[in-house]
Amino acid sequence: MKSKWLRIIPVAFVMYMLAYMDRINIGVLMPYIQKDLNISASAAGDIAGIFFIGYLLLQIPGGILATKWSAKKFIFILMILWGLAAMASGFVQTEGQLKLVRFLLGVAEGGVWPAVLVLLANWFTLQERARANAFWMACLPVSAILMAPITGMLLHHFSWKTVLILEGIPPIAWAFVWYAMIKDKPVEAEWMVEKEKHQLLQLLAAEQSQSSKSEGYAAAFKNKSVWGLVMMYFLWMTGFYGYTMWVPSVVSEFTNDPSVMGGLTAIPFTCALIGMIVNSSWSDRRMNRIQHVVIPLFIAACTMVIGQFVETPVLKMILLSITAIGVYAPYGPLWAIPTAIIPAEVAGAAMGLQNAIGNLGGYNGPKFFGVLKDLTGNYHAGFYFLALSLALAGVSTLLLGKAIPKKEISTVPTSNPKTVNSN
Repeated sequence: MKSKWLRIIPVAFVMYMLAYMDRINIGVLMPYIQKDLNISASAAGDIAGIFFIGYLLLQIPGGILATKWSAKKFIFILMILWGLAAMASGFVQTEGQLKLVRFLLGVAEGGVWPAVLVLLANWFTLQERARANAFWMACLPVSAILMAPITGMLLHHFSWKTVLILEGIPPIAWAFVWYAMIKDKPVEAEWMVEKEKHQLLQLLAAEQSQSSKSEGYAAAFKNKSVWGLVMMYFLWMTGFYGYTMWVPSVVSEFTNDPSVMGGLTAIPFTCALIGMIVNSSWSDRRMNRIQHVVIPLFIAACTMVIGQFVETPVLKMILLSITAIGVYAPYGPLWAIPTAIIPAEVAGAAMGLQNAIGNLGGYNGPKFFGVLKDLTGNYHAGFYFLALSLALAGVSTLLLGKAIPKKEISTVPTSNPKTVNSN
């Protein structure tokens, strides 16, 4: 069944890569925004983080609309709206206006993640879904690798406002590619061979008939393990987005050329992509999720602290790159943990809750990093705060690991590895 892989995954990959761009470019542009609007580091953290307040609002409604209406149409509308919001960012005149537009941008993009998960579930069987999710989520570091240098090069020729306007155009253009290429379900795909379509529909129908009926979000709220996952994810996202937001500002100290700064910023994220793939594959072979989440988080926490005692740009870049690996590497193994410790009938609701509330760490990290930068006049305290968040996320994961049955964490023969469930 190659046609669906070539038709669905690449279009979804580019779509979400353009969405993630709005979480990367703001970090590259922030030194120029701060100077132009005369705002503090704390306000800069607010501008970056308020996106995640808006992001929370459509997490649950987005999944419902995608399920009961159309993931394809819903995402198409959201792409138009977030493209317009991204372009509107380039017309702001005050700090308050930029915060408002960033909030609306977060609202528009917040419904995309759950809608894509619904779409992939309509197209890929359980045995395929982990790979489908993994290929799709690889767009996160790829977006950073590509968009940081592109934003830096554009800054070399245009103001930060013009860059935001220009980078708001691609999502609107890609929305029409999305609408033309994507179908909600295989039965609608005229490009699919009938035999292949019939076989896929039979497999999906068989899986659905055997699946347990979800008890919904009410049951997820009552489960202690779910709240453990929410807390762990919140702490991780605090460190994750705090790092992602502020690392371009650290790199900007190495050079005054924005295009060089954008290129240098791509280096840690390139390392992150490699680390993400290697760690997920290794976790699959060993069938061990906890270690492959905890160890990268502890490594990232340690290198963040060590980096505050290093002055040489080359050594700083090496430590930033190791930190990027540690921050991104847990993605694959982490999303295999919920299904191992939560009853199947509430797993979907639990992961939606985990993603919705946990992503508020995306506000917490940039905001408190900025506050500490204002209070101390340097980046040290901010990175100590992010390191503490990552370390606590690692400790939380260790505690969650005690609830995983031993059969889920034991080593299995590499000739027959179980696939990570990254949803």
